[in-house]
Amino acid sequence: MENAEKFFETYCDFVTKVTSDPSLNIEDLKKSLDSIQDNSVIDVSRLLTAALGLGSETGEFVEIVKKMVLQGKPADEDNIFHMKRELGDVMWYWVTACMALDLNPVEVIAENQKKLEARYGEQFTVNQSEVRVEGDL
Repeated sequence: MENAEKFFETYCDFVTKVTSDPSLNIEDLKKSLDSIQDNSVIDVSRLLTAALGLGSETGEFVEIVKKMVLQGKPADEDNIFHMKRELGDVMWYWVTACMALDLNPVEVIAENQKKLEARYGEQFTVNQSEVRVEGDL
């Protein structure tokens, strides 16, 4: 047990060493947020709201799928409706992200289509999804 505790303590020290200052110190975090807000068109408050919301709402959608696929939850109208509502929440946060970045949502969709057409052409292949050309993000 003593070795495990020492290992965990050593790992915690390592985690701290490889963590950015804004992740460790509220004043550094405030400076980082202010710097972004002051030097760009990004609305930092909306961006944080969007990022946190997208992560959590996507997780809620994934949770329903996980329970259907792995735990026997029925793929019925109730669960489809639940997923529909979660997708609505994802959309709300996605639009919030677009607003935070001063992006037109229709242009974002068009850019996504353009990117995927360049990657896959007319048909998806596993090779194209795994082996990307330079610059394909």
